[in-house]
Amino acid sequence: MTPGRLISVFAAALLAGQMALAAQSVQISGVGETVDMPFVLLKGLDTLNGTTRDIPMRVGETVRYGYLEITADTCRVPKDDPAADAYAFLRIRDIRESEPRFSGWMFASSPALSAMDHPRYDIWVQSCSNS
Repeated sequence: MTPGRLISVFAAALLAGQMALAAQSVQISGVGETVDMPFVLLKGLDTLNGTTRDIPMRVGETVRYGYLEITADTCRVPKDDPAADAYAFLRIRDIRESEPRFSGWMFASSPALSAMDHPRYDIWVQSCSNS
């Protein structure tokens, strides 16, 4: 690897790390105050057979979707406009693997911003609610 390429790879890794830290901060930039909600609604897509399924769950609960174990650590909405967006901190693990496939914030309004990388499944946040 050439020195120029090595510097580019290092810079990209540093930027990715900074973005991950920013996404995991308690205060979500540009949103203002957020409120914790006890329920999160996820959507799951099985790309192998083309089916989707709603995945309702309580914060703190772990559910199975196919080969995935999904844990919702928190779900937040903007205090001033709860219907505007939803932000959930999720941990997702393929039960056939030891390391998690995803651990971080997912945003309902921008699912591709922080997406899980899995060859078969897609998971995204739809909403947070009180029931």
